[in-house]
Amino acid sequence: MNKAVKITAIAAAVALLGACGNAEKAQVKVETDADKQSYALGASMGRYLNNNLEKNGEIGIELKKDLILGGIEDALSDKVQLSDEEIETVMNALEADVRKRGMERQKELTEAAKSEGTAFLAENAKRSEVTVTESGLQYEVLQEAEGEKPAAADTVTVHYHGTLIDGTVFDSSVDRGEQISFALNRVIPGWTEGLQYMSKGSKYKFYIPSELGYGARAAGSIPAHSALIFEVELFDIQKAPEAPATK
Repeated sequence: MNKAVKITAIAAAVALLGACGNAEKAQVKVETDADKQSYALGASMGRYLNNNLEKNGEIGIELKKDLILGGIEDALSDKVQLSDEEIETVMNALEADVRKRGMERQKELTEAAKSEGTAFLAENAKRSEVTVTESGLQYEVLQEAEGEKPAAADTVTVHYHGTLIDGTVFDSSVDRGEQISFALNRVIPGWTEGLQYMSKGSKYKFYIPSELGYGARAAGSIPAHSALIFEVELFDIQKAPEAPATK
């Protein structure tokens, strides 16, 4: 979709989806190939709208359902009441408004994640099961094992389950049913430090401050400045090749 269609889609979603449930709607019949094409177009747009509303929430702009539908009908019958220049001006202003509101919402989420993470870690550090390292990393031993521990340059094989402090799962090799291997010095600092306390066969729970995680940048569904929680089980350690001796 181009930017005008995207903004119109989001705008229409607020009005149209907000009206859901106010009246019974007869189910349309989808029979011919032409029916399917029209229905598929509508269903595709509906899913797009629904997904964006779930992610972004109410955008706070007053919209009128009858005028949205009227604009669609006028465009389809080539009777649009605004000039192309007027539509472009309005859509640019709407896009700027939506972007501004999105930035404000993102700032709110970031500030909340930072303050909530700080408060959570301060309270969590009081628990007797939790060890706090000099860097601020917190860990809890769920299953201990004896043996060699990895160094930062080694490659490890693990299972992990990652959540935000509210329990939201953002990534999990456990859920995927696939162990993962990676060089320990190529992940977030909290992992690089934390895994070096573990022996093969052990399972730890890490509570990672944002500065040892993704810091001020968002990562997928992880808001900026988020504290992270990982349960990690270490299955294997592959030692890094020794550097050749210098003459």
